[in-house]
Amino acid sequence: MQAIQATFDDLGTRLADVTFVVVDLESTGGSPEQCGITEIGAVKVRGGEVLGEFQTLVNPAEPIPAFISVLTGITDSMVADAPRIESAFPAFLEFAAGSVLVAHNAGFDLSFLKSAARRTGTPWPGFEVLDTLTLARQLVTHDEAPNHKLSSLARVFAARTTPDHRALHDARATVDVLHGLIERVGNLGVHTLEELASYTSRVTPAQRRKRFLADPLPHAPGVYLFKDGEGRVLYVGTSRDIRSRVRTYFTASEQRSRMADMVRLAHAVTPVVCQTSLEAQVRELRLIDEHKPRFNRRSKNARRAVWVKLTSDRFPRLSIVRRVRDDAGHYIGPFRSRLSAQAAVDAVHEIVPLRRCTQRITGRESACALAELGRCGSPCTGAQSEADYDRVVAECRALFSGDARAGGDRFRARLEELAAQERFEDAALVRDRFLQLVRGAARSQRLAPLTKAAELVAARRHEAGGWELVCIRYGRLAGTVVSPRGADPMIHVRNLQATAEVVPAPGAGAMAALTEETEILLRWLETPGVRIVELDGSWTCPIGGAGALRRELEPAVTAALEVIGFDRDAGLDAGRDAGRTRVRGRLRRAG
Repeated sequence: MQAIQATFDDLGTRLADVTFVVVDLESTGGSPEQCGITEIGAVKVRGGEVLGEFQTLVNPAEPIPAFISVLTGITDSMVADAPRIESAFPAFLEFAAGSVLVAHNAGFDLSFLKSAARRTGTPWPGFEVLDTLTLARQLVTHDEAPNHKLSSLARVFAARTTPDHRALHDARATVDVLHGLIERVGNLGVHTLEELASYTSRVTPAQRRKRFLADPLPHAPGVYLFKDGEGRVLYVGTSRDIRSRVRTYFTASEQRSRMADMVRLAHAVTPVVCQTSLEAQVRELRLIDEHKPRFNRRSKNARRAVWVKLTSDRFPRLSIVRRVRDDAGHYIGPFRSRLSAQAAVDAVHEIVPLRRCTQRITGRESACALAELGRCGSPCTGAQSEADYDRVVAECRALFSGDARAGGDRFRARLEELAAQERFEDAALVRDRFLQLVRGAARSQRLAPLTKAAELVAARRHEAGGWELVCIRYGRLAGTVVSPRGADPMIHVRNLQATAEVVPAPGAGAMAALTEETEILLRWLETPGVRIVELDGSWTCPIGGAGALRRELEPAVTAALEVIGFDRDAGLDAGRDAGRTRVRGRLRRAG
């Protein structure tokens, strides 16, 4: 087998091969916009050896305050004949070119250097920067030094130069501090510039030692699975570059605290290379659903969705169910929680007087409180005929799967009624419930064509050239491929159709894929640039359906409630009267 040499991009840049320029500045004050630089000192080092030094006084073109002269020993007479920043700054940039800048409290020095770049009209080179103060705060304890000032650290690391607020002397002392800090992190497994730049004490040595798990992984898009010593999946993730993403779990780039526990248990990482990012998203979802990894939070409960059902009995009512059956009922959803489904049910009851009782209707029951309040036609007492009740049911069916514009009008009227009564909290509650309703109905109307289509082939330009081809069958990803640049894409379409997964038509009330998978595919299909190549089925949504109503109402209603002054956390403001007038106008314009 032929050995493959790892690249520097794979391994990172060894610290021994990095050229550092340690810089220190003296100035006339603390503000880079109002004060000037009086001295620049820098030391260039690589592999522990000094390669060169740079030092120059700078005429700041302003008097040096007396207390600054006492602190640094730099006086007006010393800088009178020194070069201006217009000459000194380019010389420093030439000295530091191609290096990594290092400073103690780097924010101070960098702010003055960037200000000098602006003043001289010089583009800032975008140096990579290390701050010895930041590193020292994580590596030097208070038992060793009372603080992390340069003078204190110079004593800890036995610097050969004592810092004295002169730029070159302080830069020399910072070099010794830098080398001492690098020696400490080296004992913790940090050996590259990338690891040093991302070093934080939050990443344990044990976590860093496991970075070898990323070494055999490919630089390719796909899914990765962290596994424990017994092969159980701990975590599933996706990335455009598997290897680079997995490496971040062993550095400070990973901020989630639970990931440290996951890495501690991990013994292996398994890659699944995918042709496209869409395939990676779908595979991630399926793997999470299959393995239920303990450290994944998203998509673990993909099968716990609920639907709102308009029943098919003599006097239909609304019910929350966990399965869609092949019956005469009308369904909307799925909803991600029973709470959101109940909000949608309450929204329907707010504008459509459906019965809420669950008993069998005989026509001889006594009237309930809702009937007395005019919120129900009371079919249970015989006061409402079956034909009259059917007209009420038709309004609900239109909200679910037809033209929802009439329901939107009733919602606006209800919101205006509540605003007129200054019942702003109730208005916001009605708003939230109705948005849950239209979201659920819109989701059903958008998903239905895709789940019923025997086959849909779509294409999108690939970023590297060619076409990204996707085959979807009954709402399930059956296959995907990328056609090469310049090739006839239809040849690859035919090959994709021939080799894609065979997806049988789902039975009554069943689905060929998780709803979340179908939603991922639908979002991809709706992105700009996607073209439908072939379709065995229909691709429609009702005019004036819930999707259109959602797009119309969501921004308008939310903005209207903000105008009237409603804020759940802060309560109501004093401008209710003016707000009430404006909310009516805005809701009418939204219609």
